[in-house]
Parts: sequence; C-alpha cells; structure tokens
Amino acid sequence: MNKAVVLTSGGMDSLVTAAIANQQYDIAMLHLNYGQKTENRELKAFNDIANHYGVSHKLVVNLNYLSEIGGSSLTDYKIKISDADLNYKGIPSSYVPFRNANILSIAVSWAEVIGANKVFIGAVEEDSSGYPDCREIFYDAFNKVIELGTKPETRIEIVTPIIHFKKSEIVNKGMELHVPFELSWSCYRNTDIACGTCDSCALRLRGFQLAGLEDPLIYEKKPDYTHN
Repeated sequence: MNKAVVLTSGGMDSLVTAAIANQQYDIAMLHLNYGQKTENRELKAFNDIANHYGVSHKLVVNLNYLSEIGGSSLTDYKIKISDADLNYKGIPSSYVPFRNANILSIAVSWAEVIGANKVFIGAVEEDSSGYPDCREIFYDAFNKVIELGTKPETRIEIVTPIIHFKKSEIVNKGMELHVPFELSWSCYRNTDIACGTCDSCALRLRGFQLAGLEDPLIYEKKPDYTHN
C-alpha cells in the first residue's frame, strides 16, 4: 500500500479523516504540541487513536514557538476561551495565527522523508469555526507550494476528505466506519470532563444532536445546539 501521513490532533475530525485514509493507505500519524491549554489530553487522544488503528509509525513534534507568539485563546492564558456563538461570522479568538501552514510544512517534510505521497488533514470549511486556514482555497494553494518547494521527483498531495462535510455528516461517516469517538477529545477548556460550551464542544455536540446520536464523551453541560 502507498503511504500517507495523517495529521491527527485527537479531535473527531482528524479521527474520521484517519479512518478514511486507513481504508486505502498505510498510514503514519503526526501530532503537534504547540502549547495549547489541553495539550496533554490531546496527546493522549492521539496515542489512543494510533493504538486503535495499530499505527506504529507515528511522530510527535513540539511547536512551542506558536504559544510564544501567542495571539490565540488556545495558547495564551491572558486570553479567555469564550463561550460558543455558532452564529458568529468572524474569526474567533481560538484561531491560532497561520497554524495550519506550520503544521502542513512539517507534515510535508516528514512525508518526503518516509516516501508518503499523501498528507491527510481533517479540515472542515462549511461547519467550522471560521478559521481562514481551513478553507479549500488555502489547501489548493499549499499544494502548489509543495510542487514548487520539494524535489522534482517528489509527488505529495494534501487531501482534505471532509472539507465540505457538516459536523453531522462527519458523525455519520464516523459511525459508518466504526470509529472510536470515545477516544477523541475536542474540548478547548478542560482535560477531564468536556465543558460543552466552548466553540469546539458546541460544534461537536450539534453534530451529534443533528445526527440523532449520543456523543460518548461526558460533558459538564449539554445545551441543545440544534436551533443555532
């Protein structure tokens, strides 16, 4: 089988993306610690998911400079993680400036070394938090950068299989592929019991609610987000 690098944060989107990639490729999993407030919990989710799929080729890279740069409520303790507003059209405080470009650069470097020709990332455009580096146009442009910036014989493509999915569709796809949602972690605030009120928890909960399914994670609060 051809090799593929799967960027695996430990969240539900990267989990479903890993399951999709695992159907056709020999997957290697890459995880990034960048000083996020739930770093240790996300790392546990990554390792649990990698173990579930029997992935022996995995890499964890520290990007602490992103927390030193700051500018995001995920990495800066002076910036409060806000409650979810699913009708907000701007870019939320949880956006980590240009994070995905940093992450993709590392993934492509590793892919070139291990001979992988695909890099999978669970970016979602339509039902995401409005991050500019989760748009399809960004990945199209980055694929051009890869073409220009790697060895002439290198053929690496970024693949975004759920880019146009809504969260409920991601849940349904995950159920179809029998993914272990209970091993994933989405909360921006907590590391033991998910808060249920940050952007990430709200989007996840709404996805399960609209799919008519029960999220296996335990939450402090479980608002009904189906009318947002």
